[in-house]
Amino acid sequence: MNIENFILRTEDEMDFLPIIPLNESDQEDPNGVVVPDEIALLPLRNTVLFPGVVLPITVGRDKSIKAVNEAYKADKLIGVVAQKDSNVEDPTATDLEDIGTVARIVKLIKMPDGGTTIIIQGKSRFLIESILGDDPYFRAKIKKLDEEDSPGDEDFNAYVANIKDLAADIVQLSPNIPTEASIILRNIENPSFLIHFVSSNLNTDIKDKQRLLELNQIRQRADLLMQLLQKELQFAELKNKVTNKTRTELDKQQREYFLQQQMKSIREELGGDSNSQEIKEMQKRAEEKKWPVAAKDMFRKGIEKLERMHPSTPDFSVVYNHLDLMLDLPWESYTEDHYDLKKARQTLDADHYGMTKIKERILEYLAVLKLKGDMKSPILCFVGPPGIGKTSLGKSIAHAIGRKYVRLSLGGLHDESEIRGHRKTYIGAMAGRILQSIRKVKSSNPVMVLDEIDKIGNDFRGDPSSALLEVLDPEQNNSFYDNYLETEYDLSKVLFIATANSFQNIQPALRDRLEVIDLSGYAVEEKMEIARRHLLPRQKDMHGLASTPFKINDKVLEKVIQDYTRESGVRELERQLASIMRYQAKELALNDAVKATLTADDIEKILGKPRYSNDIYKTANMAGVAVGLAWTYVGGDILFIETSLSDGKGELRLTGNLGNVMKESASTALTYLQSNAKKYKLDSKLFEKKNIHIHVPEGAVPKDGPSAGITMMTAIASALTGKRVKPFLAMTGEITLRGQVLPVGGIKEKVLAAKRAGLKEIILCWQNEKDVSEIEPDFIKGIKFHFVKTMNQVIDLALVD
Repeated sequence: MNIENFILRTEDEMDFLPIIPLNESDQEDPNGVVVPDEIALLPLRNTVLFPGVVLPITVGRDKSIKAVNEAYKADKLIGVVAQKDSNVEDPTATDLEDIGTVARIVKLIKMPDGGTTIIIQGKSRFLIESILGDDPYFRAKIKKLDEEDSPGDEDFNAYVANIKDLAADIVQLSPNIPTEASIILRNIENPSFLIHFVSSNLNTDIKDKQRLLELNQIRQRADLLMQLLQKELQFAELKNKVTNKTRTELDKQQREYFLQQQMKSIREELGGDSNSQEIKEMQKRAEEKKWPVAAKDMFRKGIEKLERMHPSTPDFSVVYNHLDLMLDLPWESYTEDHYDLKKARQTLDADHYGMTKIKERILEYLAVLKLKGDMKSPILCFVGPPGIGKTSLGKSIAHAIGRKYVRLSLGGLHDESEIRGHRKTYIGAMAGRILQSIRKVKSSNPVMVLDEIDKIGNDFRGDPSSALLEVLDPEQNNSFYDNYLETEYDLSKVLFIATANSFQNIQPALRDRLEVIDLSGYAVEEKMEIARRHLLPRQKDMHGLASTPFKINDKVLEKVIQDYTRESGVRELERQLASIMRYQAKELALNDAVKATLTADDIEKILGKPRYSNDIYKTANMAGVAVGLAWTYVGGDILFIETSLSDGKGELRLTGNLGNVMKESASTALTYLQSNAKKYKLDSKLFEKKNIHIHVPEGAVPKDGPSAGITMMTAIASALTGKRVKPFLAMTGEITLRGQVLPVGGIKEKVLAAKRAGLKEIILCWQNEKDVSEIEPDFIKGIKFHFVKTMNQVIDLALVD
């Protein structure tokens, strides 16, 4: 018999490890082996020997050595049995299993340390009938157990194939087993030997192996082996999964470390580490910078922290971006102001027509700055209707005094962090928009326009208008704290200019910090001047007509303003002029020529029929209708008050989407007329028999306020007396139950609205005379004002027979 080779299995090796058998062709038939009735026994502690399997065994116990030596000298046959308990050092007869395997000692090797190693091959199973003695070694009377022939049916063949597959899978998943073992398994053709071979090398409990050995029927043995192989395969898969996961994590770390080292080497070859290079550049920039001591200390600490950090750590970019912001901010860097007041006035006049109040205020600020050399900037707020140039005026002011300009749109802002910044611990944190704007213009004293400050929102994320309290307080903004910057920044040199349409929508605490300058709408004369100076040249240039000679005279321009626009500003006027320019551009492209002078008929052809007409105030001249003046956030407007009488029980009905104050004004007017019926020669029973219905047209538009009080009373008096209201007459004022007329606001806007509408007379409270005196006389030429104290005067002036 030839042994091709074998592999020793140590006590610690628990993986499936095949022991390569003798050639199958050299094997004897187990049933043909001659087994003696009495035989020496060799107890094994950690394994079970199966028929046909070759095992190398190191023999250490004295009894076992004597038994091996005696058997080797005789017929070389020995009975191999497993111990029930492997921990027993000196077993007795009761510690041995009943069934074992007769083995032939193929080779006996004397070791240098005095031990003995034998190579044995299992031959046939046996049953111990009795133990004959245990001195000098175990001897037993045995009975040979014959092996059942392998079944040849398909079912059993499937068992065998499945055992081969399972064993091959286990070999594949076990790194300590050579891959050649699966080839050996595939080449074993004897089913009985295959079962014994796989059972012997199965990594399972000794008791399970003993159960396999004790089963007489080969089909039962194959079935149990499959169950044990399934269990072993599941364990091998789980072990392999855990091992691969751990290896993957280690491989990833090793890969990253390896790449980092490569990058470091490449940077060194290119002339130094790029990160250290960036830090050096930052330090160089910091040395040239002018900044406060607190900011300098913060930067120094940040740089020291950055030097200790690895670039791949998440905090590196956070610290780097923070230091980059500190370097980009201008800190104590200021632009030089132009103190030439005459030149500043010329610049302001060239950019904007009118607006005398604002221009004077800017020149005053420059004058003080020139004399004193240093001054806290004022916090100005321009309040007025849209389209009158509030935002563009801020840019003009910056140009006039030689400062950088930046605009911050606050409309719809609802997050307090947009003003103060986010804490830099948050992902994606950044400085607030105030500091971002200063960083962009690179100056600590720009003109900063806070556009639409009345349209700031607030919700659960905070109230931005409250955050602006610190920014817009001259006593506090020299130490403005931004959450991202984490240190104070001086905003006291910034010239803040806020713009708003409605002063009432600004938070009261914020309103208190603003120096408000009211901007009223433009008169027709002002609009014509603005159109000539700015709008027409700009629209010509935008439409490619700058070099094309044609004129729009004042009369035509006035027609465009009065018949096609009703606004306080000039945006709609500019749109109408743009329509004219587009028409002219089309004519030039088609006919290579345009009319030298545009006439009123040309305007109607281009813009269509007039949208607005003053004739309405003539046709509406009937009893019970009076014209009032109203103020809206887009400027002044005309309001019709219509009154109608019907048979009833003296009820007052109000329609037209009126607010509470307006409804109360109507009730006050009616009560005053009832109590003074005799004075105005009214039948007192009329109030009991007639229902009075007051309607204010444009019912979809909400209306409120006390200024329509005298208009409502005039309309009711006109309806009750049957006298008409004087044509082209408008009025505004609040009334009391005693018949007094009280002053109201928005006089300039209302007067200009009346002028635009073509009205010729206006009744106002005597206390509003001062407001009228502030209006340029040329703008209200042709309007006659009546200043009254009581309703008697109003009735006398308004009603005509």
